[in-house]
Amino acid sequence: MLTTAFLALLVFIALGLPMAVVLGFLGLFLDVTFAFLPLHKAFGEIFWAHNIDFVLAAIPLYILMGEIILRAGIADRMYNSMAHWLSWLPGGLMHANIGTCAAFAATSGSSVATAATIGVVGMPQIERRGYNERLFLGSLAAGGTLGILIPPSINMIVYGFLTETSVPRLYSAGIIPGILLTAFYMAVILASCLLRPEWGGRPERSTWGRRLRSLVDLVPPVILFLLVVGSIYAGWATPTEAAALGVVAAVGLAAWNRRLNTAMLREAAEGTMRTAAMMILILIVAFFLNFVLASIGLVTVVNNFIQGLGLAPMTTVLIIIGIYVVLGMFMETLAMVVLTVPIITPVVVALGFDPVWFGIIIVIMSETALLTPPVGMLCYVIQGIRGRGELTDIFIGVTPFYGALAALIGLLLAFPELALFLPRLFYG
Repeated sequence: MLTTAFLALLVFIALGLPMAVVLGFLGLFLDVTFAFLPLHKAFGEIFWAHNIDFVLAAIPLYILMGEIILRAGIADRMYNSMAHWLSWLPGGLMHANIGTCAAFAATSGSSVATAATIGVVGMPQIERRGYNERLFLGSLAAGGTLGILIPPSINMIVYGFLTETSVPRLYSAGIIPGILLTAFYMAVILASCLLRPEWGGRPERSTWGRRLRSLVDLVPPVILFLLVVGSIYAGWATPTEAAALGVVAAVGLAAWNRRLNTAMLREAAEGTMRTAAMMILILIVAFFLNFVLASIGLVTVVNNFIQGLGLAPMTTVLIIIGIYVVLGMFMETLAMVVLTVPIITPVVVALGFDPVWFGIIIVIMSETALLTPPVGMLCYVIQGIRGRGELTDIFIGVTPFYGALAALIGLLLAFPELALFLPRLFYG
C-alpha cells in the first residue's frame, strides 16, 4: 500500500499537474484502489467543515498585509536604513539584504513576498557596487526564507491548523531560531568576504548622523510586529484578529507614505486572492487526502513501520529530516507540508518530542526546500527579478547558506530549549 501510494504520487507529479490536482487525484486513486467505502462522497463535508475554520481566515489576511506593505514604499526605506547600519561589514550591502529580509519578515508571513520585495530593492546594487553576483543573489534568496520563520508566519499557521498545535506558541518558538538564522546567514557572508575580499564590492560610506536619522525608517516594521505579534502574546487578540489589526495598520502606513489609492488596493486584493486561493485549495484537498490515508490505514502502516525499525528517537528524527531534504528537491513547500505533517507528526510526538519544537524543524526544512534545486522556488523568484543570465548562478550562490540552515538544525536537535524557552516563558 505504501509503495503504491508513493509511486502514484511520483506519476502525478511527473505529469506536471498543479499540486492541488496532484493531491486530489492521489486521494481519489487511493479511495478507488484500497477503500471499502466510497470515501470521495465525504469531500463536500470535509471541504465545508475546514473551510469555515476561524484560524484559516488568518492566511488571506496575512497575505493581504504583506501585499499592502509591498506596495507602500516601506521596503525601500528599510533597506536604506539597514545599509547605513550594516554596510561597513565585509560583504557590505549583502548584510543589508539579510537584515532587511529579517525586518520585512516581521511584517509579512510569506517567504516569496519577502524575497521578491527585497530582491527588487537590492538587485541594482550588484553592478553599482561591484559585488560578486552569485553570492549577492544567494543572499537575497536565503534572506527570503526568513519570511516563514520569523513571526508572523503563514507556514506556522498551516502547521498549527494541520496538527491542532497552538499558533501563538509556534510564533514565540520561532523568534530565537529566526534571530539565530539571521546571524548565521550574515556569518556566511562575513566569512566568504574575508576569504575573498573582492566579493564584497566597494564599501558604502555612512556617518553616525545618517545612521541615527535612518532609524525612523525602521519604525513601521517595529509597529507592525508589536501590533500583530505583541497583541497575540499579550492575550488581546487571536492570530486571526491580530492579522486583521495588521491589515488596518498596513493601510495606515500606506496612507502615511502617500501610497494609498484605489489602484494600489485593487492590486493588493488581486494578489491576495491569487495566492490565498491556491494555498487554501491545496489545504482543503490535502485534508481530503489525509482523510483517505487514515481511512485506508496508511497512517497506521507508516507508524508501525517506523516503530518497528526499533531505532533511537533521535535517529528516527534524523531520518525524517533526511526524507524532507529529498522531498524538498521535488515538491512545492506547502504541498510537502500538508501531505506529510499529519502522518509524521504523530510519530514524532509518540517518540517523546514536543510538537511545537517539531513545528520549527518543519519550517526550517521548508526553508531548505525553498532553496534546493531543481524546485527551489525562491531561486526562481530572484531569477525572475534578475531577468537575465542562468538560473544556476543563483543555485550556486545559495550553496554556502545551506551550512547556516544545517547549523541551526543541529543546534535545535542538541538544544530544543532554543525553540521551547519562549513558549514556556509566555504560556507555561
